[in-house]
Amino acid sequence: MAEVNIKPLGNRVLIEPSVSEEKTASGIIIPDTAKEKQQSGIVLAVGSGSKDNPMEVKVGDKVIYGKFSGTEIEHNGKEYLILEQADILAIV
Repeated sequence: MAEVNIKPLGNRVLIEPSVSEEKTASGIIIPDTAKEKQQSGIVLAVGSGSKDNPMEVKVGDKVIYGKFSGTEIEHNGKEYLILEQADILAIV
């Protein structure tokens, strides 16, 4: 887990998406064009939440989120995702 100096605001969460599998269980290599967008990752930072909607996730949680959720950003050469806490479907 990398340390990042990005602080999400409000009910937003900063996530490092999981890495896509390079090959299948049977050993077939998956080309970049056929890889599906990951829907899980590790929480790196959380916003402060609000009185009506406190933060339920914390730094270090592995989460599953909606397929088209959030905003992809690049910081220091790494890809991250900022999304609303409401877009997180589960903590695993």
